[in-house]
Amino acid sequence: MKKNRILALTGAACLSVALLAGCGNNGNNNTNPSANPSNDGEGGTTSTLSGKIATGGSTSMQKLMGMLQEDFMAKNAGVTISYDPTGSGAGITGASDGSLDIGLSSRVLHDDETDVEAITVCLDGIAVVVNNANGVEDLSLEQLAGIFSGEITNWSEVGGSDGEIVVIGREAGSGTRDGFEEIVGVKDNCKYAQELTATGAVTAAVAANENAIGYASLSAVDDSVKAVKVEGVDCTEETVQDGSYKVQRPFNFVVKKDAELSEAAQAFVEYVTSGDANQWILEAGCVPIV
Repeated sequence: MKKNRILALTGAACLSVALLAGCGNNGNNNTNPSANPSNDGEGGTTSTLSGKIATGGSTSMQKLMGMLQEDFMAKNAGVTISYDPTGSGAGITGASDGSLDIGLSSRVLHDDETDVEAITVCLDGIAVVVNNANGVEDLSLEQLAGIFSGEITNWSEVGGSDGEIVVIGREAGSGTRDGFEEIVGVKDNCKYAQELTATGAVTAAVAANENAIGYASLSAVDDSVKAVKVEGVDCTEETVQDGSYKVQRPFNFVVKKDAELSEAAQAFVEYVTSGDANQWILEAGCVPIV
């Protein structure tokens, strides 16, 4: 009898241990990270952010915005970001009148644009581009001012072959145009043969004309044209970062002053400015500031 009693007690104890172990396992299942996705959007988890973010403006920021949109929306499946490449002026106006959550501007704000504020997300070099057949390799700021103002009209005057210079630029209101003209010192004094509405259109026009010269965002320059040195310095990510390349400008997010952004829009701004997006900023040919 005594022996049977001991066996019964032992069995009851084992059963109790098993039940406790089972409860412990159920508790672990309830706290398993895979059962409770985090809201940081990393490691394949799902963010709790949702909503639509309307952006638009600078065409020079188009390549960069495509990458930022794709990455942020992949990490935040409930968020949709739209982007309308309408030019810096339109981006600033959209932020001002509330039609855009975030305007995009590739220039500094003007003195009369007081109801919005700019958040610089990265830097961009404005490359001076010529046709690949052009033998000119380097131009000074003074020579650029002479060319774009119409005082220098032949390539032979700046060390090139004989040929009438064809000046190509962006339309009024373009951030690229605004930045270039201000830095070179020819604001509202340029003599353009063509004024085009997109960065890609400028490079295409220069590529098609042996005597053409224009300007374009560093990120938009490819082998179809040649970027000349300015004051002996190549336009590269490194020279823009260290300031040795003089023709550069900020890429900005523009928001309505004193207006609260949506949770999704605020998270997007923080994502871009925190350093988390530097991989895409570099891949787009721009220069991080973080």
